Amino acid sequence: MLARIFVVALALLGFVGVAHAGDKVLYQAAPDWVTPAPPIDGTKLNGSSPMFILFDQQQRMSTDGQVWGYANLATRMSSPQMLTAAGTITLPWSPEKGDLIIHTVEIIRGTEHIDLIKAGQRFNVLQREQMLERAMLNGLLTATLPVEGLRVGDVLHISFSITQKDPVLGGNFQTVMPLLPEQIRVNYGRVRLLWPKAMDLHWRTYVKDPVTQTGDTGDYRELTLTMPLPKQPEVPGDAPMRFQRPSIIEATDFGSWGAVAARMTPLFSSEGKIAPGSPLAAEVAKIAKATPDPRLRTAMALRLVQDEIRYLFRGMDDGNYVPQTPAQTWELRFGDCKAKTMLLVAMLRALGIEADAALTSMSAGDLLPQRLPMPGAFDHVITRAVIGGDVLWLDGTANDARLADLNDVPPFRYALPLRAGVTDLVALPMRANARPDADVTVEIDQRAGIGFTAPFTVTAKMRGGMTSMVRMATASMESEQANSMIDILVMPYVFGGTVVDRKMSYDEESGVTTITASGYVDMSWTKDGEHYKVGLDTVLDGFNFTPDRARAAWKDIPVTTGEFANKRVRVVLRLPDGGRGFTLEGDQTLPPVLAGMQLARSTAMADGVITIEDRAVTGVAEIVPADIPAARQQVTRAKARILRASAPIDSPPNWQTVEALRRAKAFDPVLAMFAKRIANKPDDAETYTARAVFNMTIYDRKAALPDIDKAIEIAPSAELYLQRSILRSALGNDAGAIDDARAALDLDPGLGRGVTQLTDLLAENGGLEEALAMVSERVENGGKEKNFYLIQQALLLSRGGRVPEGLALLDAALTTDPRDPWLLNNRCWIKATMKIDLEGALKDCTLGIELADNPANIVDSRAMVYYRMGRIDEALAELDAALKQDPNQAASLFMRGVIRRERGDKRGDADLAAARLISPRIDREYAHYGIKP
Repeated sequence: MLARIFVVALALLGFVGVAHAGDKVLYQAAPDWVTPAPPIDGTKLNGSSPMFILFDQQQRMSTDGQVWGYANLATRMSSPQMLTAAGTITLPWSPEKGDLIIHTVEIIRGTEHIDLIKAGQRFNVLQREQMLERAMLNGLLTATLPVEGLRVGDVLHISFSITQKDPVLGGNFQTVMPLLPEQIRVNYGRVRLLWPKAMDLHWRTYVKDPVTQTGDTGDYRELTLTMPLPKQPEVPGDAPMRFQRPSIIEATDFGSWGAVAARMTPLFSSEGKIAPGSPLAAEVAKIAKATPDPRLRTAMALRLVQDEIRYLFRGMDDGNYVPQTPAQTWELRFGDCKAKTMLLVAMLRALGIEADAALTSMSAGDLLPQRLPMPGAFDHVITRAVIGGDVLWLDGTANDARLADLNDVPPFRYALPLRAGVTDLVALPMRANARPDADVTVEIDQRAGIGFTAPFTVTAKMRGGMTSMVRMATASMESEQANSMIDILVMPYVFGGTVVDRKMSYDEESGVTTITASGYVDMSWTKDGEHYKVGLDTVLDGFNFTPDRARAAWKDIPVTTGEFANKRVRVVLRLPDGGRGFTLEGDQTLPPVLAGMQLARSTAMADGVITIEDRAVTGVAEIVPADIPAARQQVTRAKARILRASAPIDSPPNWQTVEALRRAKAFDPVLAMFAKRIANKPDDAETYTARAVFNMTIYDRKAALPDIDKAIEIAPSAELYLQRSILRSALGNDAGAIDDARAALDLDPGLGRGVTQLTDLLAENGGLEEALAMVSERVENGGKEKNFYLIQQALLLSRGGRVPEGLALLDAALTTDPRDPWLLNNRCWIKATMKIDLEGALKDCTLGIELADNPANIVDSRAMVYYRMGRIDEALAELDAALKQDPNQAASLFMRGVIRRERGDKRGDADLAAARLISPRIDREYAHYGIKP
């Protein structure tokens, strides 16, 4: 494990270049300039000792630019998992740049020190490219040693050196080393740097209050830093990079950014790099002949570099800093950022366009100006071009750039142009790209009604690195994996939807990847007051702006607006009934800037279609501390006015329209989606279940039953058996329904809905005593579900004529929980249906309504009380109120139908028909109470 940590350290080192070295692992004693770490006493280690016993890094710099890095590492095998992770030592090194020298490999076990090198164990060298799968040829070899005899409780101790020298730097020196943070426990940790007194070395660490010592050792200056680091001040996660504190120490003898530029500029000279008559010269000539326009020429050259040259990092043979020649890159048709930049610079200059390479950092962001000037501070190279006074920043490793995109700026914040006279970093402008990275249109067809599943189509036009990766990945993946990747891109725009069809295409001319996906979605229309409403906001929904700057140490830290993103989302919602009575509420426009986001919104509503277009750009601005309170208030106000569609107050419930819609085949588009999904995945139980659930929502139970049968055949579950029990019961097959309910409880005895389903069926089919025994046992078991089962027990007792027993159970429960609305509701219901203590029933229902969050069914119970009291007008008013809260409540529809029919109101027939559509057994239920239409 420690060796792996040191590998991370090596990855951070700025060492590059060529040394006279070899590809053989050397075995030598540690150099005499190394200061030994304290010896490891295995007898003093136990289970509470740190996993990391020793983490000692030492480096010595020479005036000729050589760096000798020494590591002394020891880790305790605290578990079998640790044996697996650290039991094989893996050390990468670059043979072109230096040597790997092994000093010590030993196992410490109590008083024993088992020397593995003396015992004859040797490292194997793997001749392979570690990073090839990431398009990187880094020239590394890997030395590995499976440690024989290692046991839990042992300490694995290894020390080694890696030498590095880089003539490209002209004798200059640079290094970066990681530091162990406070939370990593280590017995002894140290970083030690040695450099000649004649060297003008600068060092820097970004952590607060490091424990350091400086002094002299002969002809060398010495710096020692103790690890782990002291506890560091917290920094808010939304702080810009320049306020973060990377746990590193770096050192160099470069004196300025200008000195770095002066050293690196000659490497990117394009003079004579395109030979007359060469294939590359012919490509340049084609562009020159095609147009005299310098912008168009630049776009054509950039497209050539991006599209025709495959990215492949080359880190061997001076490759870290020295680019391939343009001719090599064109011949090989691959290259890294240096090679692509060199090619683009050479082509642009040959076309008469001012162009230079520019060093930048994809990872450091706006921390870069705070870092020490050295080449190792950069990890990327781009092109700076100037046309008509416009400075363009062009990235040859990016994708799909076209003429419209030339003024786009990569989000790297700073660059160091490699040209004569450069003395400092240049700040890159932060602005939105000309074209959105994601341009998405979502079309949802809700014309069948707001309560029904709706078909959708998403068309996403995407650009940039993400879509390039998706294109490559989907080309190499199995279909299901590729579909999943496409779904990940699409689903944020149709939350909760199911994708059925997908296709992807790429347009060479525009550089745009188009993903088209279709499927079905249940829109989240929810009751708010008297209207059903659905959110249509694509910007603020889910957005929170809650920066914490309460701490004194944070009061001057600005807030970032996140990663750079540029999106345009267009939502097209087709409404039922031609949009009659639908309205938009909330902000139909947005402020141009909100919490640092750049926004634009347009809305339209015509011919039964709502169209909303939102544009949002993030990551190009910061919010200064003084503006945070105002931004927070602005976001709060905007979220309070979030954009929603509001349905008319008289929107018909599902039962009122479903039969006409079925006759008109309005559900055919959604049913076609379900059928296609089943055809795509015929062995997936969920596909059949989804169609069955939809058919149940449109009350086509006969169509739903075969799908549930098929789902159970594929993957039986308690929920599926319960669903089929409910279906069979509604279709009049009580015997089958009972069998299914039993099967559900066999699989999940704790399925409460299964218990009520089975016991209700048993009670109706001569099995009341069995039903009572089943719920009584569960009541006696107690637990959080006790009241749920007790209510069912009371209802069964009252159905069996044992009303006093049922009420006694509820009375006792209410003594413990006097404000439980559901206990109150069911005591009210039993009294009302059995015509007992109607005044008491009225009090119970009234209190329950006051206590419940959603009291529609308690209002229905109070309607039954008024009906039994003969207060018919009040009963009818209560039923209307219950149906206003829940238009699909079958019990309220049934009783309103009964009352209306008793009064000669023909509307009662429609109410009864609706109640029977929703609940086919409702007549049987109310017959128990002596109520028959």
